[in-house]
Amino acid sequence: MEWQPDEQGLQQVLQLLKDSQSPNTVTQRAVQQKLEQLNQFPDFNNYLIFVLTRLKTEDEPTRSLSGLILKNNVKAHYQNFPPAVADFIKQECLNNIGDPSPLIRATIGILITTIASKGELQTWPELLPQLCNLLNSEDYNTCEGSFGALQKICEDSSELLDSDALNRPLNIMIPKFLQFFKHCSPKIRSHAIACVNQFIIGRAQALMDHIDTFIESLFALAADEDSEVRKNVCRALVMLLEVRIDRLIPHMHSIIQYMLQRTQDPDENVALEACEFWLTLAEQPICKEMLSGHLVQLTPILVNGMKYSEIDIILLKGDVEEDEAVPDSDQDIKPRFHKSRTVTLQHEGGEGEEGEDIEEDDDDDDDTLSDWNLRKCSAAALDVLANVFRDELLPHLLPLLKGLLFHPDWVIKESGILVLGAIAEGCMQGMVPYLPELIPHLIQCLCDKKALVRSIACWTLSRYAHWVVSQPPDSYLKPLMTELLKRILDGNKRVQEAACSAFATLEEEACTELVPYLSFILDTLVFAFGKYQHKNLLILYDAIGTLADSVGHHLNQPEYIQKLMPPLIAKWNELKDEDKDLFPLLECLSSVATALQSGFLPYCEPVYQRCVTLVQKTLAQAMMYNQHPDQYEAPDKDFMIVALDLLSGLAEGLGGHVEQLVARSNIMTLLFQCMQDTMPEVRQSSFALLGDLTKACFLHVKPCIAEFMPILGLNLNPEFISVCNNATWAIGEISMQMGTSIKQQTRDCPGAEMQPYVGMVLPHLVEIINRPNTPKTLLENTAITIGRLGYVCPQEVAPQLQQFIRPWCTSLRNIRDNEEKDSAFRGICVMIGVNPAGVVQDFIFFCDAVASWVNPKDDLRDMFYKILHGFKDQVGEENWQQFSEQFPPLLKERLSACYGV
Repeated sequence: MEWQPDEQGLQQVLQLLKDSQSPNTVTQRAVQQKLEQLNQFPDFNNYLIFVLTRLKTEDEPTRSLSGLILKNNVKAHYQNFPPAVADFIKQECLNNIGDPSPLIRATIGILITTIASKGELQTWPELLPQLCNLLNSEDYNTCEGSFGALQKICEDSSELLDSDALNRPLNIMIPKFLQFFKHCSPKIRSHAIACVNQFIIGRAQALMDHIDTFIESLFALAADEDSEVRKNVCRALVMLLEVRIDRLIPHMHSIIQYMLQRTQDPDENVALEACEFWLTLAEQPICKEMLSGHLVQLTPILVNGMKYSEIDIILLKGDVEEDEAVPDSDQDIKPRFHKSRTVTLQHEGGEGEEGEDIEEDDDDDDDTLSDWNLRKCSAAALDVLANVFRDELLPHLLPLLKGLLFHPDWVIKESGILVLGAIAEGCMQGMVPYLPELIPHLIQCLCDKKALVRSIACWTLSRYAHWVVSQPPDSYLKPLMTELLKRILDGNKRVQEAACSAFATLEEEACTELVPYLSFILDTLVFAFGKYQHKNLLILYDAIGTLADSVGHHLNQPEYIQKLMPPLIAKWNELKDEDKDLFPLLECLSSVATALQSGFLPYCEPVYQRCVTLVQKTLAQAMMYNQHPDQYEAPDKDFMIVALDLLSGLAEGLGGHVEQLVARSNIMTLLFQCMQDTMPEVRQSSFALLGDLTKACFLHVKPCIAEFMPILGLNLNPEFISVCNNATWAIGEISMQMGTSIKQQTRDCPGAEMQPYVGMVLPHLVEIINRPNTPKTLLENTAITIGRLGYVCPQEVAPQLQQFIRPWCTSLRNIRDNEEKDSAFRGICVMIGVNPAGVVQDFIFFCDAVASWVNPKDDLRDMFYKILHGFKDQVGEENWQQFSEQFPPLLKERLSACYGV
């Protein structure tokens, strides 16, 4: 007997479906409760499928909703459905996949794939054969419905379909799908391509066996009149480019011609899929060879795609010039991620060598646009192609650029400025001759009457900041800075944002070049405080923090402090402890405290106290949550991380002055807990703080050493690079302090207090320095710390010399002369004194490392001199001559000039 609904039950379910479409929240709550009650009845789900598939008299939205509620039930507790109910639902789905309504067909398709993905592909063996059979139906609705369901199954279960678990159904399915590429209905053709496309990236064997047929079938559809079909063809070719470029190469010329056409497709979705082709091709080694001959066609097409579309301008309120008084809505503000503190060293010829991350291309665009569009894709493609072709791109671009940059229509002019910014990285060399004329023009564009032109000009100028700073300041830096500061106070929020970001980039490039203008800069930034809405305030903090990082101690002037600190402290007092806006403000204050040094003293107490409170609150909340996860929420540990980093900034900036603050707080106890936190970023920041406190006020750290050292040893795990890096650095700082504080007490055995800990840490450090592929920063810090340990405990460390001397020397040769390098090399010299044999085999590396010093202190130079001459005397003149023949000429020269060997 087939299941039949009870009339009264059916009416009840229908009423519920009607109520659930009501906008009233009270009704909605009642519906939720009712649903939970009805879910206690096993055959409730039979009613739901019945409404979806049989009640043709009901309106479609109600029937579809019934199916979607059923889908949620399947997701939540399909395993509890009685077999009879599950079978009834499956049968109904397959019998009604050809419903005349597209909405109902789609709903049934969603239901089928949800059941299938609950592990039912194995236990519903007739599903795939039946759906494939139904594709042959004369009835369009049945064919389309089955294809829709198959497409969803292919999307959700592509890996499973290509496995032995199901007896490899793709061997039948893929050839079947390929037949439908020629179907008379565009909807069916589109489904067929979309199904096959699911298996390209995974390189399914069944598809690879028919790859040539697939590619031929795609070519046959190249000129299809349906835009959905064209879009799927483009998508297929882009993926094939990544996976089977070998099969495309013979046809590449015609594929490129096709993609040039499609990138100009009247349907923007097709054009966007096609535009991805150039981005993907640029990553292939054959790009240059394949595209050289086509640049003349491709360049104008990409440039043309970089204009705002009419709809973009409407969404961006392109005609609204002044909106600075309009408050931001919360969804305007993207979540921010705090980048925890990592200790790095200064390198020869420049600042710390952190990889410069240039923002993804067109970061001036708005979040209200679907994040990825033809404009962004074209700009990104031009950017990567500029990096592939470098200046070879310019002959195709320059003639276009002239016409764009001076065009009377602002939309076209704006796109020209974007083009100029997109090629900045790749074509910089070739652009240099034109910059003396272009930069003043761009600075003029900063005053354009259109906000979108002003904002893009900010971004493009920031891309050329490096060149601007390399010229005499009066030529470009001063006019650029003057105009950018005006734009920071623009009446349009998008321009404010672009100007603030551009100014931060300029600050990083210009560093101390900005010192003469500090008063003027601070006036502007402080004025912006009173003017900005929520979102831009967060960017303003960043600009102020970057300024502090860039000019450093030059900021420590009473007049500058007077301007800057009151508004920052006012914000600080305004924000509650649980307000996420504290993150960027704390980061900003951390930079400011480090720059101001003693100038920050009047403000340090409340800032210090609050940071300690934030750490304490977060730890307490984490403890409650761990004990009763059902009653308490997990804390947001970012509050604690940012607070620890600001405390580091205070310790670094205030030095010894931080001692009284530490004495009056329980920070050492809190630090002990943070160092053992489960979250790596918390440990990373706590080790940075431990190192900074060790330098600033060791007397408070010293009593805790016995508890702290084993934890530091446990964290020398290179799986967590930054944690390991900061723990290593802290161990080095502690060694130095133990060494100096002890030397004052006992002349005879300086390393006595550090001795017990060497065994906990040295084996890990030696292992890390010998690991292949260890990041440079970690290698350098490891070498410094090994040197420092050896300085304090030479008897314990020197026997291992041979295990680490070679990587030790190579990792420190590029570091600038500084305190850290000094102490590490003293350690190595002392250890060579204890164990000269340990260095013999790798002596050439030691010579090279010594030669990397520009101005060692006199006593260190003497240590080097003694070791070099001692070695030379030991081996004798003749052997030394043979040995030094292997030296590169520069090394030979330096050693002879500085040390007479």
